[in-house]
Amino acid sequence: MISDIQKEAWQELIGRLDRLPHALLLHGAPGVGKLALAERFAQALLCESKGQGAKPCGSCDGCRWFLAGNHPDARFLEPEAIALALDRPASVAEEGDTESSKEKKKPSLHIRVEQTRGLADFLNLASHRGGRRVAIVHPAEDMNAATANSLLKSLEEPPVGAVFLLVSHRPARLLPTIRSRCVPVPVPLPDPNAAAAWLAKQGVSAPERWLAFAGGAPLRALEYATGARGAAIERVLLGIASGSREEIGAIKDRDELEPLAEVLQKMALDRAFAALAGDTKYGGARVPGDGRAWLAYARAMGRNRALTRHPLSPKLFAAEMVAGMPRD
Repeated sequence: MISDIQKEAWQELIGRLDRLPHALLLHGAPGVGKLALAERFAQALLCESKGQGAKPCGSCDGCRWFLAGNHPDARFLEPEAIALALDRPASVAEEGDTESSKEKKKPSLHIRVEQTRGLADFLNLASHRGGRRVAIVHPAEDMNAATANSLLKSLEEPPVGAVFLLVSHRPARLLPTIRSRCVPVPVPLPDPNAAAAWLAKQGVSAPERWLAFAGGAPLRALEYATGARGAAIERVLLGIASGSREEIGAIKDRDELEPLAEVLQKMALDRAFAALAGDTKYGGARVPGDGRAWLAYARAMGRNRALTRHPLSPKLFAAEMVAGMPRD
């Protein structure tokens, strides 16, 4: 479990059980395990075993319902696109939506104000199991002003027994009034050796390599190593190793554009770091070169990663990205 390699963050969460604040803000880089920690802590809060100690028992009714995704005293507030990707029940992801309305629109990329209003109704009801009610907001920064202000009302006057677990990759994007009402819990990058050992247990080959490419974030490394995105990244990495620009830019479909831009961005950052600081961050070779040129190219690839979501010609856009690569 992710709590095994995020022991300090987990101990901080468990240490707050005796004097639990109404809102906690778990923050850190993407892929370090914040959501997994929040879910496990929520399960611990809803565990009905009297002798549970510092961990949820996993076998009581509360634990089994939570793990099945249908605990009556737990709610997830997250964009519908994320809820669908995580295979959460649609009713949890989008309170108040009808089946007909879901079929007519694309999954939302943001937490909607209707969800926070539905959360207020949930929190003001009595607990179904006579214990706490837990709301997990993830990613908390994916709220517009109306949604954030709606959530703020619940944070300002929390009902008795309600606990908010906010999970954020970029806490600076949250309203200062929301941050001020939460107790922060930083979730740092885990120890590299422990993270690599955890990845190896998940069946990942060359875990150190994938962990380096993920910037030290184990869950992101697992996604890269085992998903379809990882296959696209692997192909680009092989092209870079061979030195063939034609192979690097041989895009087959639109889904490979963003992985291409990501690999090129991280390669450029490693080249810039190697030239300017003598070290790399993402496991790239320490190749000497023009650090300023590579840094400028990395910034361009960061902009291109956002552009890959637009309807562009994959072949032409990939060729443009590769053509802009510094020659040294």
